[in-house]
Amino acid sequence: MSSVSHNIFIDYLDALGVDHTKEYSTGRFETMPFKSLFGFTRLLKEYGVESEGYEITDRKEMALLPVPWLADTAKGFVIVRSFAPDKIVYESEGEILTTTPDNFLSATTGFVLLGMKGADAREPDYAAHHRAELIAKGKRVVLTAAVLIVALWLFVSNGLGNHLSTVLITLVDLLGLALTYMLVQKSMGIHSKTAGKVCGVLDKEGCDTVLSTKASSFLGIVNWSEVGFAYFGVSLLCLLIFPGAIHLLAVCNLCCLPFTVWSIWYQKFRIKTWCTLCVSVQASLWLLFFCYWGGGWLFPIWPVSASIILLGAAYLIVLLTLNALIPNLKYKKK
Repeated sequence: MSSVSHNIFIDYLDALGVDHTKEYSTGRFETMPFKSLFGFTRLLKEYGVESEGYEITDRKEMALLPVPWLADTAKGFVIVRSFAPDKIVYESEGEILTTTPDNFLSATTGFVLLGMKGADAREPDYAAHHRAELIAKGKRVVLTAAVLIVALWLFVSNGLGNHLSTVLITLVDLLGLALTYMLVQKSMGIHSKTAGKVCGVLDKEGCDTVLSTKASSFLGIVNWSEVGFAYFGVSLLCLLIFPGAIHLLAVCNLCCLPFTVWSIWYQKFRIKTWCTLCVSVQASLWLLFFCYWGGGWLFPIWPVSASIILLGAAYLIVLLTLNALIPNLKYKKK
């Protein structure tokens, strides 16, 4: 069984209805000594789930198996959730998909794993793990609420709500931050259902294709997703804390626009596929330009204040810090 970015063990426990916590169960799966059906069977037994592996030569007999069960395909294991004469519903990397029985059966290798949930099936020490998970979630909620309160206070106290352009700039910065966050997740191999849905708008495989090219990074040093996240994050913070620097933010936005033209050209003519998230980020940069222009923040832009050096330094600090942290986060995830 190959290691994948999305945890099929968690998905299968969900399908079986076995109580578990994400952190513990993910850790157990990732440290599983035998990445095979045998190892999967042993791990399921820890959770009170008996399982049997079969090699079915007559694929049509798969219709007799009680769902859910794991099927081995050319692209890895999937979870079969329903098997009807005219439609098969299965889960692959967190996505619920449908296909015809003929297409599905031709893609399988014939190897399946059938799990049977026991009456007391659950994660070992589930109560303690669940309590720790709730506490961790509570901390995140409190932290998020505190950040939102401070951000809202800065937005109101600095009068950003008094002008339509600054309201729109704030919203577009938030949108850009969300889009580039999903791009960073994808570049780290972290599965996100939201990102998956967004990427499927223009080209289902487009985001992964674009992010796998050399052009997805600047000289192989930093990923463009990291550059975008740093740009929108610092721009938003600067706007909230130092609203008087909005003219400098407008200048920085102007400097980003040539990149958007190159990015669209590269996707259309070089790799001939579209990354919906990337295109959305480029659109966000142009939306910012029109907001700055409409609000009169682009005039005058010359002479540029020497403070732009400090702003540029802030972008670099956040970008290089993010670039240094991500490899460690990838290592921990593995």
